[in-house]
Amino acid sequence: MMVQPDHNRPLDTRLAEMLRSGKRLRGIFNGIPSPAIVEMCAYAGFDFLIVDNEHGSASLETTENLLRAARASNLPAIVRCLEHDITRTLDIGAAGVQIPMVNTAAHARALVQRVKYPLPSGASGISGERGSAFSTRAAGYGAFGGPAHTKASNEGTVLVVMIETPEGVANAAEIAAVDGVDAVFVGPNDLAHALGCENRFQEPVVQAAIEQALRAVAAAGKCPGVLALTPQDEDRYAGWGARYFATVSTGIITKALKEAAQGGRAQLNY
Repeated sequence: MMVQPDHNRPLDTRLAEMLRSGKRLRGIFNGIPSPAIVEMCAYAGFDFLIVDNEHGSASLETTENLLRAARASNLPAIVRCLEHDITRTLDIGAAGVQIPMVNTAAHARALVQRVKYPLPSGASGISGERGSAFSTRAAGYGAFGGPAHTKASNEGTVLVVMIETPEGVANAAEIAAVDGVDAVFVGPNDLAHALGCENRFQEPVVQAAIEQALRAVAAAGKCPGVLALTPQDEDRYAGWGARYFATVSTGIITKALKEAAQGGRAQLNY
């Protein structure tokens, strides 16, 4: 029986190495439950996609189809989800998970345990507590199950934790130092609200907190990430160490629609 090459397997493990590359990565949050939007993000040239299931409306079944669209269009895709959805999200083939509101290193260590499979005695790597089943899409419904799938998942599945409070900022270095955390993403909007600034994350106090967190994560040797809606934001945050940047699909689409409604004449290629 012929074994399919790795690039044809459902599980995409490229993002882990991308986060370690030292290069700038540009991604996009997408909460719109449409595989077509995912494909458009891929064809636009983004480096990665974050399926937003913290604030988006996609069901688990729809999320699986979004991940299929990402894999088919060669776009690494992780899912921002709540903790109770981690196992099922990974089982449907996400390249990783991005977890909001992580305030302490203890919380980050607990998340690592939920993402990693248990390892046999004497094996190298992080041994976790993730429940094991090889009938899932991530394991090719059994076609790619067994120890090889366990190893590929533990080594290639990404965990991104989000800092969105002053407590998280204060603990950023310790959170980033947790073995098994691949990147730490600063959420400016929630951080601004937590600092009493509503959504005004350009306020100096919020920007100072973002800088503190990004520099701490970079100093810990992990990949710092942040929302960057303009080239100017990206360059400023890159100066503080950030390499994992994300924008938002709804913002881009809404802006384009408003420009068109107000008389814009952008040239589209169909």
